[in-house]
Amino acid sequence: MDSNNLLKDEVYSIVGCAIDVLNSIGYGFHQEPYENAMVVEFKEREIPYEQKKRFDLVHKNEVVGDFSPDLIAYGQIIINTEVINNITSLERGEMTNFLKITNLQVGLIINFKRPKLEWERIYQTKRNSRYPASMAG
Repeated sequence: MDSNNLLKDEVYSIVGCAIDVLNSIGYGFHQEPYENAMVVEFKEREIPYEQKKRFDLVHKNEVVGDFSPDLIAYGQIIINTEVINNITSLERGEMTNFLKITNLQVGLIINFKRPKLEWERIYQTKRNSRYPASMAG
């Protein structure tokens, strides 16, 4: 399957939720209300999700810490809600690490900083490559 089509319908459903959240709340607030509003949208649209699921960080077979992505939707897509100037290599790298640790293949970085939604889709293949795709809604 072409990685551009990987979970395409699910990704567009999530982005649709984010657009509705942005249109309802507005832009530029702190990150947490956007994450929580996404949960409200997921519930309304019956999109399965987990919020702040904990994952162990392992080094040489020892747990050295943990991390929690903001949201996981459909059991397959990590979602990080952000309120930042621009999505940068820092956020892309973080998402790539999240995908590697969780063994999931698709991540979404959603930025609520401006009136027009900014988002990027990150793909993790079995080769540990990433393929970002940006779109605005």
